[in-house]
Amino acid sequence: MLRNILSENQCGKCRVCCGFVESDKWEIPLIFREFKEEIEQKLGISLKKQGNEYVMPMEFDGENVVFCPALSENGCTLGELKPFDCAIWPFRVNSLKDLLVITVSPVCKSVSDLPLSRLCEFLREDGFAEKLFAAAECHPDMIKPYIGGYPILLVKE
Repeated sequence: MLRNILSENQCGKCRVCCGFVESDKWEIPLIFREFKEEIEQKLGISLKKQGNEYVMPMEFDGENVVFCPALSENGCTLGELKPFDCAIWPFRVNSLKDLLVITVSPVCKSVSDLPLSRLCEFLREDGFAEKLFAAAECHPDMIKPYIGGYPILLVKE
């Protein structure tokens, strides 16, 4: 989904989005319920219920980085089953008071270092922002509360 602003090579070398510490477990990708069984079967694991959706089971031990169980040396093993949160990261749909906003995580340097004007333009290309807001409408558990420091790129009208 992000090929217009992020190459597979840039993404594959980094993998920062696939590792978590306890303080950022809120960022663990949501897995939509319609993909639960297929992902469990593919990975041989049981997903953990979170709200109306699911997340990968991850056990935290202090501030040690825990990697997604779908990550391999060659990247994500889920292919077409890759969670929507992963496919759109570092973009997020956040709630800010009564508004829905699209933000970008400053953790992904390859994307967050791009000019904000380019990121806003990208959101409008190919209906990307509409896809994010539509997914959030169907799966409201994917909407995360706004966190300061995440640039707001678009507000739902």
